[in-house]
Amino acid sequence: MSRRDGNGERRADADGLAPCGARGDDGGCEVALARPARADTVDEMKIVRLEAHEGERLRTVRLAALGDAPDAFGGTLAEAAVRRADEWRQQLVELPTFVAELAGRDVGMVRAVRHKVELDTGELLSMWIAPTARGQGVGDALVDAVVAWARAEGLRRLVLEVGDANAAAIALYARNGFVPTGVTGSLPPPRMHIREHQRAREL
Repeated sequence: MSRRDGNGERRADADGLAPCGARGDDGGCEVALARPARADTVDEMKIVRLEAHEGERLRTVRLAALGDAPDAFGGTLAEAAVRRADEWRQQLVELPTFVAELAGRDVGMVRAVRHKVELDTGELLSMWIAPTARGQGVGDALVDAVVAWARAEGLRRLVLEVGDANAAAIALYARNGFVPTGVTGSLPPPRMHIREHQRAREL
């Protein structure tokens, strides 16, 4: 498993809880929540799709994710920190990217991509939630955003990878309808001891 996407970054294994519109030209949309997060946060939470010019915003959130949960991702903080501005912009062109805002702050992200082989399938990538925002429905709202994107694209299935030891992320995905497929793997060297498995959801 442990596939890296076209930008050299491995798919996120989970929602970074700990070891955790259709096309890019119409980015910047706000995604309405399909369900409330919690009574005291739903009015504050907003999910937005980043536009191509927001590379610096993506960089900030992604570096926070890699610093907080390094074993949830194949890419490393050191690799991402030296990535050029045009590379961050290109990622936003190639990968639909959604950011969660809570009380005016970016507190989570997720990305998606079409599967390169299974043409009716999308992949949920790079999920992460800031420690201060966990337990407030942010992960569920980000999953909803990817599901909405996939359906708009006409996809019939979503897949993701999650670390076997990441109980919080497994719980997030399980309650959102993702079930194990039987495919297993590990992070790239030198972290091959971190095992993971694939989950899928029919749309």
